[in-house]
Amino acid sequence: MKLVKSLLLGTAAGLTVVGGAQAADLPVKKAVPIEYVRVCTAYGAGFFYIPGTDTCLRVSGRARAEYGYIGSDSRNVPGGGDLSGFNGLARFNIDARTQTGYGTLRAFLRLDAASRTGHTKFSSGTNERIGYAFSGTGQDQRGRVQNFINVDKAFVQFAGLTAGRASSFFDFYAADYEIIGSSLGSNLPSTNLLAWTQKFDGGWSATISMEDPNYRKNPLFSDAFAATAQPGAGGGAGVNNVFTTAPTPIILATNAAGNATAVYFVDAVQRSRMPDFVGSLRYDAPWGSAQLSAAVKDINIGGPIANSGITNSAALGAPVNPATGLVTGNGGLTTAQIAALTAARGVAAGSQTEYGWAVQAGAKFNLPFIAPGDGLYLQGAYGEGASLYTGINRFTAGYLSNAAVYTGNPFNQFFSDAIVNPLSGRIELSNSFTAVASFLHYWSPEWRSAFYASYGEIWFSQGARQAVSLTSGLVNQSAANSPPSYLTNPFGYANSAALRDTYQVVTGASLIWSPVKDLDIGVEGQYIKTGVKNGRVFDANRGGNPFTVSSEDVYQARFRVQRDF
Repeated sequence: MKLVKSLLLGTAAGLTVVGGAQAADLPVKKAVPIEYVRVCTAYGAGFFYIPGTDTCLRVSGRARAEYGYIGSDSRNVPGGGDLSGFNGLARFNIDARTQTGYGTLRAFLRLDAASRTGHTKFSSGTNERIGYAFSGTGQDQRGRVQNFINVDKAFVQFAGLTAGRASSFFDFYAADYEIIGSSLGSNLPSTNLLAWTQKFDGGWSATISMEDPNYRKNPLFSDAFAATAQPGAGGGAGVNNVFTTAPTPIILATNAAGNATAVYFVDAVQRSRMPDFVGSLRYDAPWGSAQLSAAVKDINIGGPIANSGITNSAALGAPVNPATGLVTGNGGLTTAQIAALTAARGVAAGSQTEYGWAVQAGAKFNLPFIAPGDGLYLQGAYGEGASLYTGINRFTAGYLSNAAVYTGNPFNQFFSDAIVNPLSGRIELSNSFTAVASFLHYWSPEWRSAFYASYGEIWFSQGARQAVSLTSGLVNQSAANSPPSYLTNPFGYANSAALRDTYQVVTGASLIWSPVKDLDIGVEGQYIKTGVKNGRVFDANRGGNPFTVSSEDVYQARFRVQRDF
């Protein structure tokens, strides 16, 4: 037994030595090197190097929940009756930067997506009209349930160049301290642009920007009518649902009774003919910053619409052709005849272009001597034919000739960049201005409040308004959509809301709690007052005549929970 045991142990030991020798003879396979993500400190917190590159990347985002209330509960108008609204928003940011011999090469992307409900200021017709959102179609959901999708930012910056989708270089304050963000003033977070910025010593910089004109166009006021209009119940002034053309009547001749006997139509849809040009001069210093901005834009209409001229008064009351949206009848005017008649009156019958413009000045003051983080904004803007640059329509609506201040309000507010005068055929620009002051105060590092007030006015050519009133009841216009004649019905004209000069006040305050970094829990309340600058207007919410009002007001509040990362 001892002999057997010794043989077995010896054999095992021998095999072990042989196996070890064979293993030692095998080639050793090296482990694949692991490249760990490295922190990039060149551009601030949150950046890291993309493995294998010298590009620094930061990924961030936002989650937001909001609950709102607005004071109007009128159900006397279509869409009225809503009081509350809800909003859930997601934001995704990607910031990529690379250092080059020309400076930093940067690409920035931001996508916003939201689900919003309530026919209040949450569900936004403005965003639908500009293509940011789409609406629900159910009976109880239409105009109340809305999904919002927006490529908010997508731009490249390199050696002073900014190209892509970015904030307008005209803007300055842009509701920086607000939750609701509807104080009067220019605030265009997203537009397509090509800009060049030159920095100078001492904190100065200057920018020239070529910007997409479609985001700053408000429809022209005109006597355009819808394709479905019928005699006596025609469309409305500044109709917004005529997409291909907006046929706008120009009266060439009238009879002894004052009725039109010769009319032709021009296309009042503004085409994209040239970009908006923006320039800004900015100064940044430890005490704050200041900026002076200016913009110029084109406002255009087309020439006579083919086969649209009519010459007999009977045709003016004829039905509208649904295919063309134009009055049908006998006695058509040729283009040559229209040109001859307009030339005799000194009226330009061809397409026209006028140039709107706006200027803005703003300053921000850092106020650490009151409390760390405190600041004050002051800003004012004035423009002609540039209501989206002055921001007079910021609270009410955009991309409309006229709009309700809130559902069930007494009268609409008008925002057209210009009027097509129905007697002269010429474009006449509107005028507007806004001013805003906003103060942010930290009660403690965790608690802060903003207090803001803004005021604005918009006014129109009175001669053009009077000319529009003379066309009331003509060319399928109804008195509800065009003001009564200032000659034949002075009382009705004096109380008509159409094309009235208006003012608006938007003011509010907030209280925000930030218990931990990048978490905001806050509430904001607003008071809004809108009124006509002189006289009174019929109260549409109470059936019009004999009820008149000179102003309207509304309150709203919004609660927000927001987490940034």
